[in-house]
Amino acid sequence: MFQSKQLLLLLSGLALCQHASSAPAVSPQSSQIANPNYGPIPGESPVYSTTYTVEPPFPGNTTGAVLNTTSGPPGPDDVLFQNILGAEWIIFSFYQQGITKFNESSFTALGLPNTTYTRLLQIRDNEAGHLRIFQDSISPSSVKPGPCKYEYPFTDAESFLALQTIIEVASMAFVSGMEYQAMDPAAASALVAIGETETRHNTWSLIDVWNANPFSGPVDTIYPYANQILEFTRSFIVAGSCPPENPVYPDPAQQLATFELASNTSSIAPGSHVTVTFETQPEFADSKDYYAVFFHGMYNTSMPFDTKTNTTTIPAAFDPTGIIITVIADAEGAPTDTSVVAGPLIVLENPATVGLALAT
Repeated sequence: MFQSKQLLLLLSGLALCQHASSAPAVSPQSSQIANPNYGPIPGESPVYSTTYTVEPPFPGNTTGAVLNTTSGPPGPDDVLFQNILGAEWIIFSFYQQGITKFNESSFTALGLPNTTYTRLLQIRDNEAGHLRIFQDSISPSSVKPGPCKYEYPFTDAESFLALQTIIEVASMAFVSGMEYQAMDPAAASALVAIGETETRHNTWSLIDVWNANPFSGPVDTIYPYANQILEFTRSFIVAGSCPPENPVYPDPAQQLATFELASNTSSIAPGSHVTVTFETQPEFADSKDYYAVFFHGMYNTSMPFDTKTNTTTIPAAFDPTGIIITVIADAEGAPTDTSVVAGPLIVLENPATVGLALAT
């Protein structure tokens, strides 16, 4: 296990069961990507689990959006899968940049197992499979978003792994939240399966990288407003770099104020009194009460939020494992997405040293 030096807090349809050709050697055309029979099939091809090459597997080797091929009405979950495909391009590109920049010795030099780089390759391969699953889950009547250019706040292998941990935690949170949006039961089931894979990734990170206990409580944290988490990932997108045909990401976007814990925060343990700092100060009405709403496990707890001092208290009743997702809301329990005025902030409880560094 190692300690991170400087960490920044920024924030991952079942495939159609049809046989297909092998991965292309050159970047395919848009019409080929639109064909679900083209390229390897996730779950049937080893491309998405054991490629072990630096070169990106299909469809990670493609550029540009895939335009709709029919003019009929969109599928019931097209917007959902457009949103999650936009997020997946960010996640896949994060891993692709990491494995391109680093090698096995980058991680063994930190005292980590000599399998670390290989595991990251496997995760990258999984994420490429997610790209294809989400592409195939968007109907022919809607655009399939293409990749933008991305920048991530890691400078070395150490900060890359710290960011990797919070990205996987965020993926688990927004995938479970998007299940609320799914109209088709098959889409909801697919999201559950994808979330299980993200959990495997995070479990590996906690054990092999952080030498931490991978277990938390009986249920991971559920946050119902997934698009609010997706909004954070826009920070990784280079302005003006997305294909012009891409839909708005995410859709809809509330453009909420963001916050983090004050830099002098010494503890994120349950019961800790904390101060938050806003990147963009929200407007608080003098006639209203505001709450810090802490989502943990299946439930949430509201604590008074002092808008004069920007202070609140993490609920003492929480177990000290898993993740806490915090928002500032104008109603107890944040019963609707519009009741949220700032956030969310994802706090990783274990390992606490990493969680504290990422949240401040």
